[in-house]
Amino acid sequence: MATNAGNTIGALGTSLQILETLKERGGAGVTELSNTLGLPKSTVYSHLRTLREHEYVIKEGDRYCLSLRFLDFGEHTRDRMRIYEVARPEVDSLAEDTGELANLLVEENGQGVYLYRAKGAQAVSLDTHAGMRVGLHCTSLGKAVMAHLPAERVDEIVDRWGLPARTAETITSREELDEELARIRERGYAHDNGERLSGLRCIAAPITDADGHAIGAISVAGPTSRMKGERFESEIPERVMSAANVTELNLTYS
Repeated sequence: MATNAGNTIGALGTSLQILETLKERGGAGVTELSNTLGLPKSTVYSHLRTLREHEYVIKEGDRYCLSLRFLDFGEHTRDRMRIYEVARPEVDSLAEDTGELANLLVEENGQGVYLYRAKGAQAVSLDTHAGMRVGLHCTSLGKAVMAHLPAERVDEIVDRWGLPARTAETITSREELDEELARIRERGYAHDNGERLSGLRCIAAPITDADGHAIGAISVAGPTSRMKGERFESEIPERVMSAANVTELNLTYS
């Protein structure tokens, strides 16, 4: 019995690896998957056949791609999160008022997950999208969240994911990170000065629960050419903190 359970878990793990690889590569053929994952072609084909029968992948020529069933899963998962419904109008308002890109992010398994974003009239096009995962240490959203997590949780996140550099501005030292998180708690919002994407600046404020622990964060992001001076130092921070505060109140009392 134990052997069968182990085989089942192993098979599931292989299917998940295949799905992750298809997502990362935007689709792949059997040979490409076999070479990438170090699996026999027969094994890859068997898993793909099962996934295709259950409509989790589709075949386009010789390549396999994720099916739209995952869109249904994603929408369902996001919609069940109350913070998404409550914060969405504030994110939309931020985008409209600033003309920039506004975002909502939560922490899951030690990473930041974008739940929603809205584009203002001048918003730049970025690689972010709902469901995308990013390191918490290299975004204003993630740092705003980390600054309001219990210390032991921050330790767990750093131990698991480290502090990898994304640009020359990324914080890669734990001492520097702790100092940055203390500054964020003091002023009430976080900066991202090209720490994940060069040339991009971002301001984020945490959304906290009754205990003061972060359950998410809201941000505005834009090019350094527009995110500067009073706009970057006071105007947008005040607007972002107000949006986070309204979200907190609505989560608590509505």
